Amino acid sequence: MITFLFGIAILFIGYLLYSRYVDKIFEPADIETPAHACRDDIDYVPMSKNKNALIHLLNIAGMGPIIGAIQGILFGPVAFILIPLGCVFVGGVHDYFAGMLSVRNNGAQITGLIRKYLGNNFFVFFMVVVSIMLLLLATVFVYTSGDLLVERFFGINDFSITNPTVACSYIIILLYFVFATMFPIDKIIGKFYPILGGFLLLGTGLVLFGFFVNGVNLQNLSISNLCFHPDKLPLIPMFFMTVSCGLLSGFHATQATIISRTVDREKDGKQIFYGMMCVESLISMIWAAAAMDVYSTNLVPQNIIGTVNVVNIIANKFVPFNLSYIVTLAVIILPITSGDTALRGLRITIADALNFDQKRIVNRLLIVVPIVFCVLFILIWAKTNADSFSFIWRYFTFFNQLIAIPTLCCATIYLALCKKNFWITFLPALFYVFITMSFILSEKIGFNLPLKYSEIIGFLLTVLLLVCLLKYIKKQRG
Repeated sequence: MITFLFGIAILFIGYLLYSRYVDKIFEPADIETPAHACRDDIDYVPMSKNKNALIHLLNIAGMGPIIGAIQGILFGPVAFILIPLGCVFVGGVHDYFAGMLSVRNNGAQITGLIRKYLGNNFFVFFMVVVSIMLLLLATVFVYTSGDLLVERFFGINDFSITNPTVACSYIIILLYFVFATMFPIDKIIGKFYPILGGFLLLGTGLVLFGFFVNGVNLQNLSISNLCFHPDKLPLIPMFFMTVSCGLLSGFHATQATIISRTVDREKDGKQIFYGMMCVESLISMIWAAAAMDVYSTNLVPQNIIGTVNVVNIIANKFVPFNLSYIVTLAVIILPITSGDTALRGLRITIADALNFDQKRIVNRLLIVVPIVFCVLFILIWAKTNADSFSFIWRYFTFFNQLIAIPTLCCATIYLALCKKNFWITFLPALFYVFITMSFILSEKIGFNLPLKYSEIIGFLLTVLLLVCLLKYIKKQRG
């Protein structure tokens, strides 16, 4: 358990020290935020720091910190070190600058920031990438939350879409997504998310408490288990693609830019954006530890290792039966409260790109209705094709990490133009060019090249970005 506790210490100390350094570099100002300057009582509404923090936590904490954790821990206890280090030096920095740059640019969505700092060509490409990613994510979250719901509370193991209970659960969840996407942010999300955020923390806290009551069997990091995976998956790039939401997630940029429109003061940004990323990382580490225990004690059948079904096994192991439903509900909350804001983010992104006013409900419907039909189409396809969930999840994972790169590049250019330390965002961007390119070049969903060749090409592309961005910065500085 020493490695696990050491990782927790890295996370807490990293937040206390490095977040302060990052915040000092950005220099939050005492100026009017978009929540006040652009207030429309739909998307631009000032809310308190604590409310924004809990809402943002639920927005970013989808199934990633759970599924990513129970899959990522298969690489061994090295996960307890890489997750907090990645969060402190990469994920927290990414989320902070995505949110704060948006605050400084009238609540611009991530595609709007890409257009400003990287140009129209990148904007068009990443507009497509962001739209695909958000559609896939919303579909996956309808899928996973619906299946968890019917399994836990109805005892159903037939998850086919022809099952009336399953189909009804999907429809109800999707309808909720529509209402949350359409309504002003302070009416549904602003009122209920802080409560649901507390529920999430309670559920995760019960699992953590169970470690001390029931005991937990955790390995410590050593040379022998430095890179151990039952399927012999390579640590680089697979670990960094598997554990996304607890370490770095491009999806967070689409959520931070939603919350940027409700931030009351710029000084709130450190707690909201950087702080909640660290809380999500903590959640991921707790679930990773719980998964390591149930794997090592052979409580998980071989065919469901690394799947969402492990959640109920963990709940039953560490939490008394009458409270285990709270843990399951806390997990179900995650995809629901990220899926709705994924659609909300997509609505706002499309509206901003088209310069389409969102004050009138009819204008919102004109964007939301086609989005819903797209989600339904993907969902039906996913439920009627074998291995489709794995296929969708892998593409989502790729697009998710890919989006993080231009976000970090935007922050790099901003800092360089302000003559500040831009390496705090540039180095993570370079690392993830290598990771994402190595992944897509070597994976079957991509080019299916041998890993060593994929890594060579990934390295060359990383060097290319280094040279091109340094030249671009030099040109912009004049």
